[in-house]
Amino acid sequence: MPSKASNNHQAIKAEYTAATLHPLIPEGEVALPQHFTYPFLYTPHPLAIQAATELKAYLATQTEWQAEISRGKMFGVLVVSSASSVLGGSAAEAFPLFFLAAFSGLLDGKNRQQGFVPPIFDLQQPGQYFQQEDTEISQMPDSEAKSLRSHNLQLWLFNQYAVLNAHGTSRTLTDIFDHETCRIPPSGAGECCAPKLLQYAYSHNLHPLCMAEFWMGASPHGQLRYDGDYYPACQAKCKPILRHMLQGLDVEENPLLPILRERAKQMRIIYDDPYIIAVDKPAGMLAVRGNIDAPSVESEIEKLYNDSQDVPSSTSGDSSLSGDKTEACTIFPVHRLDMDTSGIMLIAKSQEIHRELQVQFYRHIIKKRYVALLDGIVAEDSGTIDLPLSPNALDRPRQMVNHLHGKPAVTRYEVIRRTDDGHTLVAFYPETGRTHQLRVHAASPEGLGCPIVGDRLYSPGGMTRQNPMHMPEGHLMLHAQSIEFIHPFTGEIITLSAPMPAYF
Repeated sequence: MPSKASNNHQAIKAEYTAATLHPLIPEGEVALPQHFTYPFLYTPHPLAIQAATELKAYLATQTEWQAEISRGKMFGVLVVSSASSVLGGSAAEAFPLFFLAAFSGLLDGKNRQQGFVPPIFDLQQPGQYFQQEDTEISQMPDSEAKSLRSHNLQLWLFNQYAVLNAHGTSRTLTDIFDHETCRIPPSGAGECCAPKLLQYAYSHNLHPLCMAEFWMGASPHGQLRYDGDYYPACQAKCKPILRHMLQGLDVEENPLLPILRERAKQMRIIYDDPYIIAVDKPAGMLAVRGNIDAPSVESEIEKLYNDSQDVPSSTSGDSSLSGDKTEACTIFPVHRLDMDTSGIMLIAKSQEIHRELQVQFYRHIIKKRYVALLDGIVAEDSGTIDLPLSPNALDRPRQMVNHLHGKPAVTRYEVIRRTDDGHTLVAFYPETGRTHQLRVHAASPEGLGCPIVGDRLYSPGGMTRQNPMHMPEGHLMLHAQSIEFIHPFTGEIITLSAPMPAYF
């Protein structure tokens, strides 16, 4: 396929559609990847970026697809070699390199297009059992029998998707998802780019080197995606499948792990009494235990608290609020901060104290102030953002604006100053505490339309910066600066603040 510099669209189109396996001639001195791409958080390898650029050039020639692409579509590329011993060498000296291309779902109403890998299972094949059965079911009146027959047909379909891994082991989607919480594969499982690309590579004895997926067109309704940007594989549909398909490949470590472990060393306690602990959490540290092997505020404080054998005692005889502990103590985070957010986090030393502080949150007694640097100029000096939010079920941990089913989310803001280079420093006062509330309210066109600088989830180019957390220093420019609450035991008003990090 010609390089991105070619202006001959017809030549690009003709050469691209001639085969599914596209030659990739490295541009300049490019080293091959040491490991295969960790698909859930990555900075694309230069070879994957080159392949994606060439695919974008081809897509620009397809005038009949432009309307559909402009509405939003995910594409993917997989760089491969016919040899399995090339990782880590020089691309110029390696075996011939190629790339495969894929689209998620359908394109122009079809699951097969020239130049792209085929589906894992061809649901559109003429005379397909699924089509015949689905037609008959659609003609049945609503009944329990219709629901059961439809359910059985869906299970039959999932069993037709037999996906391979690098060992050559095949498993059906039914078997893979049977070990997941949801048990039943979500609709569209197996139709995303990454599984289709890997399936074709394994089926044709090709060795995967690196991959990338990118979005083209408008952002999905309520979500934040940017035209041309790279995105990780989705969690709901792809993560269970890829856990199987990546077995046998030398996959790079989750790039966040070393950051999480290093940042945890920077946490410091700023308040400690027999009932409450407050910490200044660094950006890049988990608030509570997650599903990855990394320290969190919860685990570190619990370890510190138990190791100290600091057994608090009640001064009033009210054991419900005393924070007394007898054996090993379990601490109770009162609220959470995003992993990428720095600043104050409260932890209760007893369940009773935790409950009392939770009531204060519910009654909006607790006051929090965040400071953020936004990428763009906010026009109004102050205001209120009222946009309901819900999790993006197919792309966790991202959240989305959802006016129909979202939970209320309200944020007050004040502009602190505007800079000459197109940034705005703002203070946020959240009145609710939804996940990623400030990040989505800042970035959404329905909110301020100015993403927080360094936001790897909601800002343009989030996956292509210098590291997974995007700033050269690796920080989201959002800091929980202060908190005010009524002490559940003493009744006094406590105001705590954490100094602004140096990178602000």
